[in-house]
Amino acid sequence: MNVLETERLSLRWLTPDDAAFMFELVTDPSWIEFIGDRSLKTHEDARAYIVEKYVASYERDGFGLYAVELKGTGTPVGICGLIKREGLEDVDVGFAFLPRYAGLGYASEAAVAVMAHGRTAFGIGRIVAITTPNNLRSIRVLEKAGLRFERLIRLSGDAEELALYAQEPAAE
Repeated sequence: MNVLETERLSLRWLTPDDAAFMFELVTDPSWIEFIGDRSLKTHEDARAYIVEKYVASYERDGFGLYAVELKGTGTPVGICGLIKREGLEDVDVGFAFLPRYAGLGYASEAAVAVMAHGRTAFGIGRIVAITTPNNLRSIRVLEKAGLRFERLIRLSGDAEELALYAQEPAAE
């Protein structure tokens, strides 16, 4: 299901047919370093991961992480969307892009669009994001998207300290 479009990108629900793309994304060394090893070993693992994580989120919350594709070609370049994560009071924006598409502004463009969509389509007010404090590329994307550093946090059961960024809704 198509969710929204920007000047250069189309965002849509992920499906099990995205298994090859998802496998490439989650096994990339930068994903493993900054997001974590999901222990996917095959495309079948990736297919199950999509159903358990992303499709379940659409069904439960009405939103989630979306496939980000180049307009016109339909080439998948990354994922971006909103997540209702256990351990966070607010909905957070998340994203990950294949390294060959990094540094082209796609993450910022997609993040701005999904946050605006979350506010208008779902009435979400405050939106947050979490990242490791050393993930400078993600921090730049968050700042370009209008989020500001708030504090360091730890999610339950996680030893790693994370940087929490937030954007309050615009004043009426």
